[in-house]
Amino acid sequence: MTSLIKNFFVLLSQITKGNKYYFAWIAFLGILVSIGAFAYMKQLHEGLIVTAMRDQVSWGFYISNFTFLVGVAAAAVLLVVPAYIYNFKPIKEIVLFGELLAVAAITMCIMFVVIDMGRIDRLWHVMPFIGKMNFPSSLLAWDIIVLNGYLFINLTISFYALYKMANSREYNLNIIKPLIILSIPWAVSIHTVTAFLYNGLSARPFWNASILAPRFLASAFCSGPALMLIIFQIIRKVSKIEIENKALFKIAELVAYAMGINLFLLAAEFFKEFYSGSVHLAPMEYLYFGLHHHNNLVPWMWTAMAFNITAFLLFLRPQTRENLFTLNIACVLIITGVYIEKGMGLVVPGFIPGTLGEIYEYGPSLIEKAVTIGVWAFGAMLYTFLLKLAIPVYTGDLRFYKTDSDPEANA
Repeated sequence: MTSLIKNFFVLLSQITKGNKYYFAWIAFLGILVSIGAFAYMKQLHEGLIVTAMRDQVSWGFYISNFTFLVGVAAAAVLLVVPAYIYNFKPIKEIVLFGELLAVAAITMCIMFVVIDMGRIDRLWHVMPFIGKMNFPSSLLAWDIIVLNGYLFINLTISFYALYKMANSREYNLNIIKPLIILSIPWAVSIHTVTAFLYNGLSARPFWNASILAPRFLASAFCSGPALMLIIFQIIRKVSKIEIENKALFKIAELVAYAMGINLFLLAAEFFKEFYSGSVHLAPMEYLYFGLHHHNNLVPWMWTAMAFNITAFLLFLRPQTRENLFTLNIACVLIITGVYIEKGMGLVVPGFIPGTLGEIYEYGPSLIEKAVTIGVWAFGAMLYTFLLKLAIPVYTGDLRFYKTDSDPEANA
């Protein structure tokens, strides 16, 4: 037990080591986290009135970011399947970093839910065994279970593998294989339950579409892997880890398929709404063409559509998909496009027009922006620290016990 605690602190000390760029990055993130924390303290003190959310639009920027990040977390399954099920070696070498990204993304998701609740002293009501979760009737209870369950699965798989590597042992795949298999439907479930949170509000016709859950998953398998592609290139640039282009290009190919499905589902939704011309057309009309001179989101949505189509074309062609410069442009476009479409473009129109026909044009307040930036900075810092723990173990620079096969042991 003593050696375990000692090893834990040895591993933890890795976050205090690095070059000037590492410490500059951490300092920058620390400033953003501090700004976000200060804004959140103000929100706690004065209440949600400091946000732009009102009775007419009761979900806003926080839930928008939550929805996007659930997709980023769920996208880890796009690495798990080829790595563990089909034993595709180039991706198997990097799947660990995708799982750690899922841990950081789920942590941010939980933070956004807590922040959006306003009164954190009421959080105990949804804690298992402590409060009354109203399970299984409450979809929020389901969301809490699937998010925390997915966080537990990814933490267990990642830290088991790292623990074995740190002790110079091969990890036994048979031990964690049940969790790996479970993580695949669980990843689908976290985004499906998120879609059901919207579907369950019968008074909001914009969200009452059975196609919503498939659209959520398709967009998740676009934006999440696109973010991973950028991160993996940074990892191999700043560390000794070798990440093959073959792995990056295979992920890009999967993104191309997912983006094609996502655009097809969006086109199907467009046809259903505009061809039928029913009274429920108003939210979609507000989103893309404006409604009664209210058009705050119109330029954003057409920008998102242009970004998504351009990114799809870049991912579709092998010549541009397998060129790192154009690949990175496509990744940035797809992340931005899905973030707009799946964030504010999904949440706000659901409340337009209101139950009394009122149109309230929501835009995040300065407090909401500051808090959101703080959460994203915290997530980036958490992922940076997780990488600082994982990379030296992964490369063999950090070992608690050395075997005869270790070069350092025979030196």
